[in-house]
This record gives sequence, structure tokens and C-alpha cells, in this order.
Amino acid sequence: MSNVRSLFATRVYEASLAGERDFDAFNAELEDACRLLAEEDTAGRAWCKRQGYGGYTSYASLDDLPTRMTVFGHLKRRLDAHAAKFAQVLAFDLGPRGRLKLDSLWVNVLKPGATHSGHIHPHSVISGTVYVTTPPGAAGLRLEDPRLPMMMAAPPRKAAAPEDLKSFVLMTPQPGTVFMWESWLRHEVPANGAKAPRISISFNYAWR
Repeated sequence: MSNVRSLFATRVYEASLAGERDFDAFNAELEDACRLLAEEDTAGRAWCKRQGYGGYTSYASLDDLPTRMTVFGHLKRRLDAHAAKFAQVLAFDLGPRGRLKLDSLWVNVLKPGATHSGHIHPHSVISGTVYVTTPPGAAGLRLEDPRLPMMMAAPPRKAAAPEDLKSFVLMTPQPGTVFMWESWLRHEVPANGAKAPRISISFNYAWR
């Protein structure tokens, strides 16, 4: 008799804001705010140019979006609820007064053909992205098996392997999609194949 057990699971949280009653108006306001920042944030545009970022991100220039613009404050409250649900799924023991707190939130306007290479988010617990515009052909989110660097002599997986056994999984979002994952999970954004920019908002939660 034999038995196979699945251990050390990697959880990825997926939800959508699109079912909420005011979503269309809320998402349009988010898009306007993101485009406004891309136009007016000269420090952010300068950083993107120095770093070779294909588009605009407020990552290195603005750290107060939830208090700077009301729409990002509304987004924070919605994300807080999803982060709390995900923390329960992950069975986090946050202590009697501990909680996950939004640590950073930033805008991404990814130009056609642009990409964001593989990376992790140090110093945080949960990371994620909410998608504002996803034109046809827009890049999704590519997640990497965290064990991959240790599979020194392993053969490749079959093309038809189950999702939980693949080395890479591509997540395809729609406007309003929310993805969350533990911050140690390596991820990347493949080249944006759309003819228009893809707009998203990324964030980190830390343990406070």
C-alpha cells in the first residue's frame, strides 16, 4: 500500500472587485488617478527613466497614496478586508493584538512591450496587485515555484502537468481582479503584448 501527501503548499489568493455595486465608477476613478500621477509625478518619471522601467511607477517616489487621494483610501479599505481573509487561509498566528497593515501601495502603468523581471518583496508578509485596465493582450502575472532553485537534477514537468506541479503558472487578470501571495514568492510580469498600457496597483502588507 502506498500514499502520496501534499505538503508545504503555496497559497495564492484571487478575488474580484468587479461584482461590487459601484465598481464601474470606482474603477474609472482609479484609472483617472493613476493616469494623473503618471503625468504629474516628475520624480517618479525620472526614476523610471534612470531604471529603464517601461512606463511609469510611483514605487520610488510616492509613499502616501491612501492619504494623498481619496480613491486610494477607499481601495485600501477594500484590500484590507481581502488581506484579512487571506491571512486566515494561511493560518497566520498574528498574536492577540497583531494584524497585517498596509505597508506600501504604488501605481504601475506598463507600456506596450514592457516587462518586469522576476523578483520578491522583502520585509513584507503579503504582496499583491489589483488590476485597473487590462487591454487585449495585456501581460498577466507569472508565478515561479519557490523550490525551483533547489531542483538541481530534476527533469522538466510535462506540459499537461497539474497546475500545482508546474514550475511556472501564468495568472490572467481582468479589471478588478485582486491577486495576493506570500511576499517570498518569486513573480514577474511578462512583456505587455497589448497595444495600450496596462494599469495596475501593487501593494505590500507587513505584520504590526
